[in-house]
Amino acid sequence: MLQQGIAFLNQHFLLLGLLAGVGIACVAGPLGSMMVWRRLSNFGDTLAHAALLGIALSLWFQLPLYMGLFGLTILLAVLLTLLSKRATLGSDTILVILTQTTLALGLILSAYLQNHGVRLDLLSYLYGDILAVTTVDLLAIVLIDVIVFWGLWFWWEPSLLLTVNEDLANVDGISLTKTKLGIFVLMALVFTVAVKLIGVLLLTALFIIPAAAARQIARTPETMAVLASVFGMVSVGLGVFISDYGDLPTGPTIVMIAAGLFLLLHLVSYYKT
Repeated sequence: MLQQGIAFLNQHFLLLGLLAGVGIACVAGPLGSMMVWRRLSNFGDTLAHAALLGIALSLWFQLPLYMGLFGLTILLAVLLTLLSKRATLGSDTILVILTQTTLALGLILSAYLQNHGVRLDLLSYLYGDILAVTTVDLLAIVLIDVIVFWGLWFWWEPSLLLTVNEDLANVDGISLTKTKLGIFVLMALVFTVAVKLIGVLLLTALFIIPAAAARQIARTPETMAVLASVFGMVSVGLGVFISDYGDLPTGPTIVMIAAGLFLLLHLVSYYKT
């Protein structure tokens, strides 16, 4: 086992994947906590499923992958903010419509591109390939982490106050629309760089499951955010190592580790009560 660990550390592509996964997990913790508090897990699914359409559009217009992903996810963040403000339908209904529509368009456009000679490894985007991360990807993740942490410092308190009492937040001059849009944009940024690692189908799990696990033992919002980051990073580290050791798919292994942590903490909190 020790020799396997040393060999693991000597493999450049594994280290890149591990560092990239840890970089995503550390910002997924606080953002996932916000998603749990404000019940925005469906928004995560919308961004994740829309990523397939962003990838297809990037290939169609021969744009850099991140440009198509970023443009589409930001567009969805703005669109959802406007629709939830004006529409008579609930946010969950709007999210389901956007999720299924963007996924359908992504699958249709992917099939069209493949039929016209464009190479598209659909499975790698659906399930992720953390071991295919490059140095450029890692630098992009570091840049996104800096931007997201700055945004969280700016929007953390307003978002908490809106979660607790929107009327009181409005009295204090906090704009629901601006705060919601800011958080949505931060989520869109992280999803843009994370989809290559975890994949469209599993991406939301890296945000929600560690946050849900942390919620069972945390006493304050800040503690929950920190613990969610820690649990996410532990899941990534163990998931990458176990998948390499057992020749397993990395993305699903990471999610299963996170789910195991959640179940363990759930049992612990249950027996304590």
